[in-house]
Amino acid sequence: MCGRFAVDKSTNDYLEGLVDEHGPGAIRDWQQYWPPNYNVAPTDQVAVAREVDGVRSIAGVRWGMVSPSSRTFGGGKPVINARIETVATNGLFTRSFATRRCVVPALGYYEWQQRDDGKQPFFIRQRGGEPMGLAGIVGAWRDRSRDDDDPDAWRLSMSIITLDAHVTPGEVHDRMPAFLHPEAVDDWLGDTLATPDLLRLLDGSSAAMADTLEFYEVSRSVNKVQVSKGVPNNGPELIEPVAAAG
Repeated sequence: MCGRFAVDKSTNDYLEGLVDEHGPGAIRDWQQYWPPNYNVAPTDQVAVAREVDGVRSIAGVRWGMVSPSSRTFGGGKPVINARIETVATNGLFTRSFATRRCVVPALGYYEWQQRDDGKQPFFIRQRGGEPMGLAGIVGAWRDRSRDDDDPDAWRLSMSIITLDAHVTPGEVHDRMPAFLHPEAVDDWLGDTLATPDLLRLLDGSSAAMADTLEFYEVSRSVNKVQVSKGVPNNGPELIEPVAAAG
């Protein structure tokens, strides 16, 4: 999976559907802080659903895992993806995979193909345009400059799990995000499955979801995160199909 995806109001509604049984405290007045963004990029703040001690909530996390040993929250190349082949054993991801899993909402995501005249982006989404859940893991980083009782002493970041592409996505790129079928979400966020079962869950759910996807070429303007310095390039026109060259 390459490093961009899209969110809109439907993905906000999808998130609320995952936590609404846990009461208003799980939702709060969070949507005003998460406007539609059709060009979510590494290091952006994104909303995810997670479960702690059996209670679900929506959390804001940085896309790009930050090591607990890092001196700063960020710096260096953001670790935006975690390969399913090593997510349970890689030191950066092991604890997060075991205890801090999350659902990352997406309207769809982008992949690129290299052509003679440059990189051509594609948008990959469910047929019908429904939002989908991507499997993510959350890392916690301690800001040592803050006191223990400071609510901002801990900051969260996440990576999206990837695996070999199946069916439709494989025609564009050889990797894809791990997809969560609606029936897989409870087991993914819960604490009843052991590591081998979680890996099997992701593999089966991803294969089933891959059959529901479509892809099409979009404008190369999505290649830029900003229109100009400080001005985001994240409007809905980015996911509109364009005529294939040739």
